[in-house]
Amino acid sequence: MSFFLRTHRLRLEPCQMKDLDAVHQLWVEADIRRFLFDDRIISLEETQSVLNASAESFTQHGYGLWLVFDQQSSDIAGFSGLLHSPEEAPSLIFGTRPQRWGQGYAREAAKAVLSYVFNELGLVRVIADVDEPNRASIRVLEDLGMSLYRRAMVNERPLLYYEIHRPKLIASELWV
Repeated sequence: MSFFLRTHRLRLEPCQMKDLDAVHQLWVEADIRRFLFDDRIISLEETQSVLNASAESFTQHGYGLWLVFDQQSSDIAGFSGLLHSPEEAPSLIFGTRPQRWGQGYAREAAKAVLSYVFNELGLVRVIADVDEPNRASIRVLEDLGMSLYRRAMVNERPLLYYEIHRPKLIASELWV
């Protein structure tokens, strides 16, 4: 099974250890880490641990984290993917470089991931959590058809929890 995904504008490639420095640089960007890591600069070792977990998740579950590239460029535009949880449905995460904000990259990449896991892997539910002030990511989740199902305070931050079930997706709208 190929884990490489494509849309009409984007190429998604599984994160690999060779991408460690590039992913770390992306994740320590102020605008990326603000909501992804609660504005904490993560260490290179933490990034390596996430990439190792992603590689294991691809092996065990068929999904993990993908780097997102514009098909016309070799530059990383962002990332998207699913984090595995043994107790819960996999959790959708995504982010794009600030230079790409407002261009639909996050939605397009996340939609490709959802299409893949629902249509190729047969998953029935995906969740996501988002900081309540992160209006742009909330719009992406809602544009994907995800529904709010819970609110909580985590580390003194208001979080919203979204979910989507496979039947909510319209097959004709999905493409990879």
